[in-house]
Amino acid sequence: MTDDETLQHRQRSKLRAACLGGFVFCALLAFLLAGLLAGGLTLGGNTTSPAPVNAETPPAQPTTHALTKVVLACPGRIEGMTDVVNVGAAVDGVLLAVRVSEGQRVRAGELIAQMDCRDLEAEVPVARAATESSRQTRERLLRGSRTEERRVARDHQAREEAVLQQASAQYQRMSKLYESGDVSRETFDNARRDLDVAQAARNAAENQLALVNATPLPEELAKAESEIKMAEGRVNALIEKIRKCAVRSPVGGTVLRTHLRAGESFSAAFSPPIVSLADLSRLKVRAEVDERDLGHIFIGQQVMVTVPAFPDRQFRGQVTRLGEQMGRKRVRTGDPAEKSDRDVLEVMVDLVETDQRLVIGLRATVQFLAKSGGEQ
Repeated sequence: MTDDETLQHRQRSKLRAACLGGFVFCALLAFLLAGLLAGGLTLGGNTTSPAPVNAETPPAQPTTHALTKVVLACPGRIEGMTDVVNVGAAVDGVLLAVRVSEGQRVRAGELIAQMDCRDLEAEVPVARAATESSRQTRERLLRGSRTEERRVARDHQAREEAVLQQASAQYQRMSKLYESGDVSRETFDNARRDLDVAQAARNAAENQLALVNATPLPEELAKAESEIKMAEGRVNALIEKIRKCAVRSPVGGTVLRTHLRAGESFSAAFSPPIVSLADLSRLKVRAEVDERDLGHIFIGQQVMVTVPAFPDRQFRGQVTRLGEQMGRKRVRTGDPAEKSDRDVLEVMVDLVETDQRLVIGLRATVQFLAKSGGEQ
């Protein structure tokens, strides 16, 4: 063996010895740390002696929650007593004012916003004037012609009657003279023509008198009534639109968020709601139970609810309603391995214990507990 090979062999032997020594040192250090922890020592070196056990004191019993068997756990979300209600206006326009703020309690029917409807308010007097005009037209039809028109028609009829009598007398005289040969044929024909003209004029005067005294036609009255109804409907429609300009709360609850401010435009088809609110007097959890686990749940079942935000706190609840139809998962836990293509049933849980920190939409885990004699 050469000198170089001997030197390399010595170096490898030293390296193996150093590794073996380090392994032994680590093992001894781990053993010492385990002993210190078993002896109740803190990292700072202070020791704590175990508390003496009183022979007369019974051992501590586990809590009821610890004794109760959890048969199923599933995800859910915190909700209020009602679903979140997005409130908007029934008319499009510009918001004149928003009367509520976030976190404020409102009653059902309370004014929460006001739309700018001054243009509609200006149209109301015009529509009422049109209604009154239609009513007066109907009254004019029912009353008929004016008294002066009737008097003129009677006078005209009397005059034409007098002219007819004179023409009739003249015709009778001309007829006798024509028979005796004292007048010509032309004179007789003129007398006959004057009589015919006088009769026609008298008939026209009588017809005019009948016209001014006649009652209105049924179709004219029907048309007048229809015009009145149309005008009244226009007024009522304007008043109803103006009433809808006052946005009122459909339910009692707490304002969760105000989406629009005064001066912004609102459109029922495209705009966001004006405010969102829900009844937070009591909280509930909408849990989603996989279809394979439906046999583990029942009405009245006790549950424990936990939320990731407060891992050290549990909230008691009770199953109050089971869904009537299966559906797809809507609550996501954030786990990439979570399957979202399974059918689930929505289960409503009323919380018995609540906390002000529980907000609407917070994700939760619902643990369904077995009956106090075992699982169902």
